Amino acid sequence: MKIKSIRGVKDILPGEIAKWQWVEGMARDVFSRYGFKEIRVPIFESTSLFARGIGETSDIVEKEMYTFEDRGGEQITLRPEGTASVVRAYIENKMHHPPSLVKVYYMGPMFRYERPQAGRFRQFYQIGVEAMGSDSPLVDAETMGMLIEFFKSMGLNDLQLEINSLGCKECRPQYRETLKNAIRQHLDALCNNCQQRYERNPLRVLDCKVEEDRKIAESLPKMGDSLCDNCQSHFTQVQSYLTTINTPFSINPLLVRGLDYYSRTTFEVTSSGLGSQNALCGGGRYDDLVEEFDGPSTPCFGFALGLERLISVLPAETVESIETDPDLFIVCLGAEADGECYRIAHELRRKGLKVERDYEASSMKSQMRKANNKNCAYVLIVGENELKSGTLQLKNMKDGQQNDVSLNSVTQDILNIIPLKNQASL
Repeated sequence: MKIKSIRGVKDILPGEIAKWQWVEGMARDVFSRYGFKEIRVPIFESTSLFARGIGETSDIVEKEMYTFEDRGGEQITLRPEGTASVVRAYIENKMHHPPSLVKVYYMGPMFRYERPQAGRFRQFYQIGVEAMGSDSPLVDAETMGMLIEFFKSMGLNDLQLEINSLGCKECRPQYRETLKNAIRQHLDALCNNCQQRYERNPLRVLDCKVEEDRKIAESLPKMGDSLCDNCQSHFTQVQSYLTTINTPFSINPLLVRGLDYYSRTTFEVTSSGLGSQNALCGGGRYDDLVEEFDGPSTPCFGFALGLERLISVLPAETVESIETDPDLFIVCLGAEADGECYRIAHELRRKGLKVERDYEASSMKSQMRKANNKNCAYVLIVGENELKSGTLQLKNMKDGQQNDVSLNSVTQDILNIIPLKNQASL
């Protein structure tokens, strides 16, 4: 029986991993400019962490989690999202001492058992950001502004930022009852999912994707009309800050998040390049989650985005600009040149160049073909004649120009011709 990968997961092969590494590098670069530092949390946690944090009535907890019992009898779950784990780490490691705004980001695999489709897998990858310790609307706006700058740095401009406010524990309960009363009049016309959500989480009816249900949702009372003074003031300031930095946005009163812990500002970034499932990133404020996990009162704001989706909408010119090809291919001719080629390759790699060579003692024609197939920028020819003369040939594969380089100073001579492209020199 041939062993194959499990349905809903995929290998990321060397031919495409460069795009992933490039996006992750851009995230580290942009986020660090805003003061965010990386955190790495476990891939699996106690099941109760996600049930408590995400919400026992959420689709993720009820239908999608990979849960099993370990050998010690404990219920373990592969993480379906990152926020609950970061909150657990924040409390357990007392990151709230001394009180301050803690800004972290994470990246890595998540796991959900759902129907695989374009851009959606059972093992998928996320980049997430959490700003923990401030209820300032400036944190909301600055984090969303950072996200838009991150997208722009990768050449993504066809983006729409939609925002909404979900209120707080003071004003949302009253709105929840108002919404339930309004939904009750349309209950028979709603899909089965919405009929089930009606009692447990009526706000989820607002973001149903069924067309007929969306028409009903548009006629229902909006949270914006029920916000308390504090929430209204907070939301107004968020909009003002976004306007200050010329970040376009629109208010979507039907925008809610699929996780129970969100409050106040919620947002979504969409791209027309994704078709009907056009969400690229989502997030918002969750001011009560840390306290629900028995930590101190800690207002927070964050977001998460799927790497598969993000990479799928990278502009062609961005993908083409990602440097993956070797800088140099060493053509080694004859046994006598083998050791010298090994030494040269080692020295150039230490200095930061990407160097390839042949390992099969092939003919010069064969090695030149390999260099061309690997799209190498330059070829260094090393044979018995070159070793005797002390002069090697360095050929530019794009324009055919050749340079003589001295065997005695080959490393420095080559570095004077081939740029290092910001690679670290040792």
